Amino acid sequence: MAGNALDRLTALFSKLPGIGKKSAGRIVYHILDSSPALADTLAKELSALHKSILRCGICGCFTETDPCSVCIDSDRDASVICVVECAQDVRIIEEGREFTGVYHVLGGLIAPLEGINPANLSIDKLISRLHNPGNRQQVKEIILALNPTIEGDTTALYLQKIFKDYPVLITRLASGMPVGGNIEYIDKLTLSRSFRGRIKI
Repeated sequence: MAGNALDRLTALFSKLPGIGKKSAGRIVYHILDSSPALADTLAKELSALHKSILRCGICGCFTETDPCSVCIDSDRDASVICVVECAQDVRIIEEGREFTGVYHVLGGLIAPLEGINPANLSIDKLISRLHNPGNRQQVKEIILALNPTIEGDTTALYLQKIFKDYPVLITRLASGMPVGGNIEYIDKLTLSRSFRGRIKI
């Protein structure tokens, strides 16, 4: 990687999702303007990240202990599994404090054009969770909390076909109008999903 240390670090930060070259430059300059202790702490934490964080052997979430705190929590409803694309989705759902079941991380979505097929995802492990007699509760519902994209819909349809003969309820998060949204500015697909996902009040 060419350039001086500042250029190299900027190039590395710019490879992170959501951070462009300008933002990466601001981060690097902020580190330079700050105490050297910040850079030292940042370097140590980054260096230890892959050693201290691992994937839960049950759900696939990132954790410091295996199994993770959610999987071993007896207060969680283990009969309801929320299936998500990535571990970051779990954190977002947990922040909402609405869901009280357990999770399963697929590790991606089916996207043949990108070379991601069902075999590349953690689907077999999800199936095994339904057959595992060691589960403290029989799985009664699988919630597909997948993004309403072509890949998300493809994955949801695939999972629905797999579990159609299982004695388990398959549900999907309703996709509709955001809070504070204006019908005038809502796209047709979202509006259509809003009507299909309507609930009794």
